[in-house]
Amino acid sequence: MQPSVARRMWLATEPYHAVVYFAAEPRAAYDGAGLRGGWMGYFASRSAAMGPVPAAVVIATFFNFHPRMVRRAIPDAWGFAAPERVLAARRAGVDAALRRLLGDWCGGPEAVEAADLARRAAEHCDPAGRPLHAAHADLDWPEEPHVSLWHALTLLREFRGDGHVTSLLAEGIDGCEAHITLSSNSGMPADVFRRARGWSEEEWAAAEDRLRARGWLRDDGIPTDAGHAVRDAVEARTDTLALAPWRHLGEEGCQRLADLLRPAVARITGGDGLPYPNPMGLPAASR
Repeated sequence: MQPSVARRMWLATEPYHAVVYFAAEPRAAYDGAGLRGGWMGYFASRSAAMGPVPAAVVIATFFNFHPRMVRRAIPDAWGFAAPERVLAARRAGVDAALRRLLGDWCGGPEAVEAADLARRAAEHCDPAGRPLHAAHADLDWPEEPHVSLWHALTLLREFRGDGHVTSLLAEGIDGCEAHITLSSNSGMPADVFRRARGWSEEEWAAAEDRLRARGWLRDDGIPTDAGHAVRDAVEARTDTLALAPWRHLGEEGCQRLADLLRPAVARITGGDGLPYPNPMGLPAASR
């Protein structure tokens, strides 16, 4: 199986997972649990599986957020709501959002089959060196098929994300530089990444200077051939490191899961489940 299958499956599955970041229901659930503000809800809910960790652990595992952005939320979040309460709010919010966006799809046979396929893939992820994935993999599986599907896709997503961090580090790319290389190589607006990840204009410019010094960025902000090559290498390594669960599922299983998800993703992207452009770098072509 070619590593490109892992990228195809990321494009097919990420919108379903992303509901947790963009739909209104998870934010309301975090507020109801006692958290204060959207970013506190984000950092606490995604890291809660690791327990009441300090900001340094979230900075390290999330990788590309400015440290001061994380420290505004963590560890204060744990004083407002314990990790167990945050995790319960996260699942309740996702459940409510998916029920609203997907309607009767949630209880249908397609959701059941998709959940089974995604779980089969997720259960063949080796957690070694994948801290965020490992923490979420230790959580109980939800009973409802549409939430079980979301949990499986979350495990696969964090498995890929942990590998992506490894790939960036192997090329000596830091958190801010990661966004610049993605933006300059994909054509997605730089401000979408910069603002959402907390980097100032001055910090962004300094990171651009570092990339120019390495011969990866031209003075006009366009990547050089070397810049394109290094970002391509990062993405190729990310795909390779993400391939194992999809190899287990097989070509037929991967295609079936993508086909089953297509109508659900269309409802999600047609509602308020995922905006374009977005700070995940997910292209609109995945609709």
